Amino acid sequence: MTSLPGRLSLIFLGLALTSLAAGSASSQTPRGHGAEARDMELVGHDDLQGRSAYQPTIHKQGGRFIAYVGHHGGKARNPLTGTEEENGTSIVDVTDPARPLYLAHIPGASGGSEQGGAQMARVCDRQGKTYLLRTFGNVVPNSGHEVWDVSDPAKPRKASTLVTGLTSTHKNFWECDTGTAYLISGDLAKTDPLQAGPSGWRTSRMTKIYDLSDPAKPIFVRDFGLAGQEPGSSAAPVGSRVYFAYGTSTDGVLQIVDRQKLLSGPKAPTPANLNAPEISRLYMSPNWGGHTAFPVLGMTIGDWATNTKGNVRDFVVLVSEAIANECREFRQATFLVDITTETRPFSVATFQVPESLGGFCKRGGRFGPHSSSESFAPIFYKKLVFIAYFNAGVRAVDIRDPYAPREAAFYVPATTERTAERCVTEPTRSCKVAIQTNNVETDERGYVYLVDRANTGLHIVRLTGEAAKIVGN
Repeated sequence: MTSLPGRLSLIFLGLALTSLAAGSASSQTPRGHGAEARDMELVGHDDLQGRSAYQPTIHKQGGRFIAYVGHHGGKARNPLTGTEEENGTSIVDVTDPARPLYLAHIPGASGGSEQGGAQMARVCDRQGKTYLLRTFGNVVPNSGHEVWDVSDPAKPRKASTLVTGLTSTHKNFWECDTGTAYLISGDLAKTDPLQAGPSGWRTSRMTKIYDLSDPAKPIFVRDFGLAGQEPGSSAAPVGSRVYFAYGTSTDGVLQIVDRQKLLSGPKAPTPANLNAPEISRLYMSPNWGGHTAFPVLGMTIGDWATNTKGNVRDFVVLVSEAIANECREFRQATFLVDITTETRPFSVATFQVPESLGGFCKRGGRFGPHSSSESFAPIFYKKLVFIAYFNAGVRAVDIRDPYAPREAAFYVPATTERTAERCVTEPTRSCKVAIQTNNVETDERGYVYLVDRANTGLHIVRLTGEAAKIVGN
């Protein structure tokens, strides 16, 4: 596949269609829609056994690149075993991105809805081995976190269970250098068997912090959340700070926390102890939430070079999640928050995809952002951020001028026979087939990995044309 020339792509405002293979779009996609692209092209695809996917994590193991994909709840047949398995975690060798090789599937726990899901996947090398940190379901949906030894990614072995008896586990983060893990969870159980002290938080989500420097011997550090408010959905530690995003899609808060005070402070979750590590917080409009907070620090603002002060700035890319099909909600967006003066964070720019460019509200499923890429790989860091945009695919956002972010490229995968319908019930029930790009990640080689919520699998893409020049490809 070749990309359209940059000038022609701009004339079409990103609506030019590119087929996945020879032949018409209709012959390749009997239902739904074909692929669409500007300055991005498809390199490879794996259907992930037709499982609804949430989070991809790309990890370099020796000379190989391995994708660990967390799934939503559900069941599908695993051709490697010949049996139906709860969705769990997929492990795919993407060393050759044009020919992904499905290595193994770790089933989720038995049970309906999200009980079998294992949405998050984080991977670190510790003590000469490679470990997978994942969520899993058990008694209640999304009820715990566990660690697997994936030193041989084709033969994963369970290493430890961190905590059970939770609800609503979601995104997490694992510091590979220190071993500290931030586990987003709801703690509604009466007693946590691996933790001294009370549980029973009055919230759907809070953060449980563990020392996983030895993943086989987890050590509980503390619980953390906003005093008196609903804790949210992501944590991004960088250096001496941790950036928490709360609220997902409404009543959002960005909180900047002193990492040392967070990890060494008193463990009891009293209001005073919860407030002590906080440096500042930014309250968002009640219409928007904080699903993902991605720090981009030390940005040199080119146009400010002649200014004698302030031309190096720090930012957080703050994403609010679209949650309703066919735009039955407030329009969600991505915000660039200037945190240079970290006691006074301030939103300075907004990125969104105009609905009119693709008639996205009528396509089916969700339209809007879900999350950003979270890789610090130098090839993209401080240059491009990739936003998963549900039925608008992945959008590459040029943030070199963070006060005026612009779209540099996009890729919307084609639907397949596996792509599941998404329905609305008002004014009458109606179902449509559309791609639902849920999360996106990158690797140091410059490949971008998309996973689909509607069972369409893993897509591996790369930049072309003018967008590729931004990163020197």
